[in-house]
Amino acid sequence: MSAPPPPPSPGLWQPVHLSGERVVLTPLRLEDFEALYAVAADPLIWEQHPNPDRYRREVFTTFFSGALASGGAFLVRDRSSGEVLGSSRFYDHRPAESAVNIGYTFFARRCWGQGYNPAVKRLMLGWAFQHVAQVFFHVGARNLRSQIALGRLGVEKVGEAEVAYHGEPPRLNFIYRLTRP
Repeated sequence: MSAPPPPPSPGLWQPVHLSGERVVLTPLRLEDFEALYAVAADPLIWEQHPNPDRYRREVFTTFFSGALASGGAFLVRDRSSGEVLGSSRFYDHRPAESAVNIGYTFFARRCWGQGYNPAVKRLMLGWAFQHVAQVFFHVGARNLRSQIALGRLGVEKVGEAEVAYHGEPPRLNFIYRLTRP
C-alpha cells in the first residue's frame, strides 16, 4: 500500500483553524492518520454511510487520501479536552455557481446526539457563506442520521445523484442545498 499524497497547502477551503465553544477544526495532516483511524475503526459509525467498509484500515486509507487531496479536510477535536472526535471537509468548490460542498463527515459514536455535528456545521457554514452563496451536501440514501441532522439545519433536498467518492464506486446520494441567508 502506497502512502497518501501530501496535502495541498492550506488555502481558502482549509483555513488555519475554525474554533467554536465546543470544537476546534484544524487542517487534516498526514500525521493525523492514526488518531483519526482510532475513531474511524468502529464499524457502527459507517453502517449508514455510502461505504460501510470504511472502518477497515485499507478502505479508510483510501478515504483519508481523498481527504488530504481535497484541500478542505479538517480534524475535529473537542475544545476542552483536545480529544479527536472525527472529521469533515469542504470539497468541489464551484466559483461560477458560488457554491461549495460540505461532507464526508463522521464522528465517534459518543458524539452522536450531543450537539457536535451542528457545532461543526455551523462553523463550516459560517466560513463558507463568507465566500459562496450556496452550500451543498451529498448524503447517502441510506444515511438516515445525516438526513435528520441536515433537516435540523434547515436545508432543502434538491435532487438525487450517483456520487463516486474518492476511490469508491458510485452510490445513490440525496443532494441538499442551503443558501446564504
